Amino acid sequence: MKTSAFAACLLLALLEVAPPVSAQPPADPVAALVDHLDLERYKATIKGLTQFGDRRQGTARNRAALDWIEAQLKSYGCTNTERLRYDFTEPNKRGPVQLQPVRAGGPAAQGGGTLFGKRAPIGVNTDPMAQPDERLRALNAEQTPLGTSPRESVYCTKVGATRPDEMYIVSAHMDGIGFGEAANDDGSGTALVMELARIFSLPAVATERSIRFILWNNEETGLNGAHAYVAQRKDLQGIESPKGSGRYPEPRWLGMIQHDMLLFDHGMPVPKLDAAGKAVLDARGQPVYTAPKEQRAEADVNVEFQVNAKFAEGAAKLAWHLRAANEKYATDYPVAVGNRMTNTDSTPFMDVVPAISVRENERGMQIGAGWNPHWHQPTDLYSTYSDKDFLLGLNAAQTTLAAVAQLTGASIKP
Repeated sequence: MKTSAFAACLLLALLEVAPPVSAQPPADPVAALVDHLDLERYKATIKGLTQFGDRRQGTARNRAALDWIEAQLKSYGCTNTERLRYDFTEPNKRGPVQLQPVRAGGPAAQGGGTLFGKRAPIGVNTDPMAQPDERLRALNAEQTPLGTSPRESVYCTKVGATRPDEMYIVSAHMDGIGFGEAANDDGSGTALVMELARIFSLPAVATERSIRFILWNNEETGLNGAHAYVAQRKDLQGIESPKGSGRYPEPRWLGMIQHDMLLFDHGMPVPKLDAAGKAVLDARGQPVYTAPKEQRAEADVNVEFQVNAKFAEGAAKLAWHLRAANEKYATDYPVAVGNRMTNTDSTPFMDVVPAISVRENERGMQIGAGWNPHWHQPTDLYSTYSDKDFLLGLNAAQTTLAAVAQLTGASIKP
């Protein structure tokens, strides 16, 4: 047989036994899940939360918001909702934060670091008359009752198909203060967690590991809801109950991702100007600083861990995993990783499990320096924020959803 004839016969034989080459690469389930996020739907969930005003803990509007959140979770298919119950005593009013001595760049920030650059005043509005909207002022009229009374946080769980005994916690706090609508603090984080619960609860979506979606209460009073969860459930991790059932009421925690304030990254405060374009001065004759009006072009999602936590190494790995997920799946804003997580519901977890915080700015060094003038103010309203602001929150959702889908082995059934 001639060489050319032999080669032709061999080629035909190979074609008969070789599997056909697929023209399309296998679909990426993570990308498909991220595609389920929608800006208008995210905004609508935030808008739904604002119907309850600032959702101050211990009030009827706070309890109504919890009921609404639970009903929404059930409507998404995350039907195994539960409440964490604990008692809370309204504390004495907290005094001003005491910062450490001034460093080379400026005062020390909470959680570590330094307050560099220009700073704007921060605080909590306690004056109902500072809210010009009479309807909203009436809605927020009830204040937290004195004494000890019960509180609740609500959560639901996506049970893992092959590793139900292992779990990632995805959370935000649903309470707020300041006589506004708490649209950003923390309607933006609450809506993110609810949107992720909706997508992971779609009938075709499966995960190898479990995911728990938690909406904390009492964050504004000192992270009390998160502290109560750790105290009540830390020692229940990974215990099968009833034995032999394959059910794990508290799967072993693999990581905790908290979301708090996600809309506003307008940059370092700038001089406030009057109607004539002149700098506004304070009583000492010094310029008054406030945030720029527009979202800055270089806005980013801040992912923080605490360098002094017992699980700092694991938390750092988790933070960088979110950064990598953002680079692959987010559409508009990047992630910046920091190591000074503080004053957030991931703090009670940080010495028990790798825990990180997802925010619009660094909590200690930027929000603590007045980068968000609506923080705890009557102006924290849905109408305050533009689509560019809401888009920052959506990119945070894309980031966490993609990272958690990877970490839990998410797949989509055909």
